[in-house]
Amino acid sequence: MYLSLIGGFVLLLLGGEFLVRGAAGLAERLGISPLVIGIVVVGFGTSAPELVTSVQAALNGAPGLAIGNIVGSNIANILLILGAGALIYPMACARHSLLRDGGLVVGTAFLLAAAGLAGGLTRAAGIAFIAGLVFYMWFLISRERSKSAVAAALVSDTDGQPSGDWAANWLCAAFTTIGTIGIVYGGKLLVEGGIELARIWQVSEEIIGLTILAIGTSLPELATTVVAALRRHPEIALGNVLGSNVYNVLGIGGATATISPFAISPQIMGADIPLMIALSIGMVLIGIFRNGLSRLTGAVFLGGYGTYILTLLA
Repeated sequence: MYLSLIGGFVLLLLGGEFLVRGAAGLAERLGISPLVIGIVVVGFGTSAPELVTSVQAALNGAPGLAIGNIVGSNIANILLILGAGALIYPMACARHSLLRDGGLVVGTAFLLAAAGLAGGLTRAAGIAFIAGLVFYMWFLISRERSKSAVAAALVSDTDGQPSGDWAANWLCAAFTTIGTIGIVYGGKLLVEGGIELARIWQVSEEIIGLTILAIGTSLPELATTVVAALRRHPEIALGNVLGSNVYNVLGIGGATATISPFAISPQIMGADIPLMIALSIGMVLIGIFRNGLSRLTGAVFLGGYGTYILTLLA
């Protein structure tokens, strides 16, 4: 159990380092903004543990774990992950980007609540969620590529000869892949150790999902965001969280419901989903009207997350 926790932590740190280096390099070389790379590449890679955990929980007849993991991870991403990242290095972001991508985070939070009120995540809702995620990713990538002369130059190799740039691109892609693999396996080891601890403590299914699983599967985002903040890539750090929250609802909620439809418990519908919605709106408003997230905001977020966890365990 303890070896799983330690090994997972080490893999997460190393994976986060490789992933941020690779993602930052791809953004620079392809002419794609770091925020979009953070949303599409880093956000997807760091959300893989939530996907594996939620699908497995649904298949094992534990829907409370699945929805608790999704909602708890989104809450942890805003309060814990963004809080830690902003405390290390303030996060500035263009207002229009935050309004667009942060607005989608708010929209998906409301969408999850609407699905819960309509009877839960059905298979039809799951398929619709996945379709929405595919469209969003296509929109981001196509928009950036249409704006980017650098990307167009890379796609059309006019002289037909291999260049040093291609070698560097492959190195960046390899770093991104290695980092993603390390994060996925590190998150898996941490979750396994955390679940064993939770069983010893004998707490409810929803609480395990909202706390141990949510924190454990959010540690990839934490590791990546901390490394990005330390390396002065705040847009990758912010994009990581925005992308992860969208993936958690549309991708993970959609995939889980498509495989094994489930209802959302009254406990989560009445308290945790409204909190997730409020935090999503608050994050966007603070970022827009205060031109980003300051260190003070980060400290407040971290304090809020500590209060939330203590309230759940009380």
